[in-house]
Amino acid sequence: MVIVRAMVAPWPDRAVSLLGAGIGHIFWAIDAGHRRLAIRQLQAAFPSKPPAACRAIARKTFAHFGRSLTLLLKFSTLSPDQIRARVSFEGEDRVREALAAGRGVLLITGHFGLWEVFGLAHPLVLPPMFVLARKLDNPQLQTLLEHTRTRTGNQVIYRRGALRRVLRALGAGDAVTILIDQHIQPADAVSVQFFGRPAATTSAVGALAIRTGAAVIPIFASPMPDGTCRITYEHAIELPRPDAPDPVVELTQRCTDVLEMYVRRQPELWLWMHRRWRDDEPPVAGMFPRAEGESSS
Repeated sequence: MVIVRAMVAPWPDRAVSLLGAGIGHIFWAIDAGHRRLAIRQLQAAFPSKPPAACRAIARKTFAHFGRSLTLLLKFSTLSPDQIRARVSFEGEDRVREALAAGRGVLLITGHFGLWEVFGLAHPLVLPPMFVLARKLDNPQLQTLLEHTRTRTGNQVIYRRGALRRVLRALGAGDAVTILIDQHIQPADAVSVQFFGRPAATTSAVGALAIRTGAAVIPIFASPMPDGTCRITYEHAIELPRPDAPDPVVELTQRCTDVLEMYVRRQPELWLWMHRRWRDDEPPVAGMFPRAEGESSS
């Protein structure tokens, strides 16, 4: 990965994107397990689409995530001004207003679009944030990813023992970013509907927002036809009424609904090769890096 990063540093963006798409197509050809998983999950999520359409979306997904990898490596070599020239922002004032309230902000997103580029670009227009993450098993990839995530001023909070640091960050009026679309072990999860199927989802966003009053703002980083990235900060999600039967589940469902809306618009930009619905899908051995303590994707 370090060699690829050094190689793409002087390349034009279009060449980097083409290289990434090629890498994605290679994975599509050789990683049969994740290829079949992506197609199955697409067919379950879009039952009205013919199998050929789901297969085409899955193939585009592999190409997209190849591009997202090489573009991230390229972005990690750029100066802040060079990054800013490649990124546009929409709705950032919503974050400024929420930060001004002094209760902190929970920025939520998923493995959609160019989410890691969002982390690099966010501190160029807004205060640096904390990123809640899991360490990868691969030490070299972990070092590279942590360097990339922190090079523009962000700080990383790793999941083990994270609660105290997240509460401290929110109490100081800072923003914390959490990905909400990974399978979570039952002890830390609530079950919500995602594409019409129950999905074990982190309860952290709902619990933290209700406990602290922090605003919950969805954010999505979308690749644009001209090769740039558009980062959209959506309207804050309304918190449930205090007398709601289960406010954590209700808020988690609202967050998941926003993510699903984006994925339905552009399904090729979401990580269909991740085993999101684990009660329905057997483990898949493959080439994707895993977080510490995580089973096969």
